[in-house]
Amino acid sequence: MHIAILTFEGYNELDSLIALGVLNRIKDDDWRVTIATPSPKVTSMNGVIIEQMSTIEEACGADAVIVGSGIATREVVEDPAIMGVLPRLDPSRQLIAAQCSGALVLARLGLLDGIPACTDLTTKPWVIAAGVEVLNQPFFAKDNVATAGGCLASQYLAAWLITRLRGTEAAEGALHYVAPVGEKEEYVERAWRNIAPYLPAQGLAQEPALV
Repeated sequence: MHIAILTFEGYNELDSLIALGVLNRIKDDDWRVTIATPSPKVTSMNGVIIEQMSTIEEACGADAVIVGSGIATREVVEDPAIMGVLPRLDPSRQLIAAQCSGALVLARLGLLDGIPACTDLTTKPWVIAAGVEVLNQPFFAKDNVATAGGCLASQYLAAWLITRLRGTEAAEGALHYVAPVGEKEEYVERAWRNIAPYLPAQGLAQEPALV
């Protein structure tokens, strides 16, 4: 099981790395989470340099993909070297999620046609201009496509993916581990309130849980 987090130049550390940390609470031998970049190294909006763990081409074949956010997303969606690869993303065979300005990437790929989205306040007008309705909430999912708005909503994307791929207990365990001491039950309950309405009606995913 490969989950790739697409991470571009100017990336937001909270968006990519919180998801990475929560997803890696799953310790199964067949569970692999990578930072997928278009180049060997990328530098964050605050100067944090990380090395490529997988390519964006590899990400297109992953079981699940998170499109991360950053200060250069408008440049990303105009980059033919990147956008020429990403049309291979396919929600009929993958779980696909976007964090904050990652929603603009999904919009430009046509993956949000008829699907409202969550995004950050800065990106909101760009996503609306791309023809997508933007919701005033932290998380939304329809079938195999999910979006989250606000850096700390990345926990919701991670928990949604874990739930779809490994079930409720695994997701709650991951959230409980990262939650602040003294607030763990409240933290998990709040996350679950945001995620549960958008899970498949037939129940939680086994392997893989695509609808």
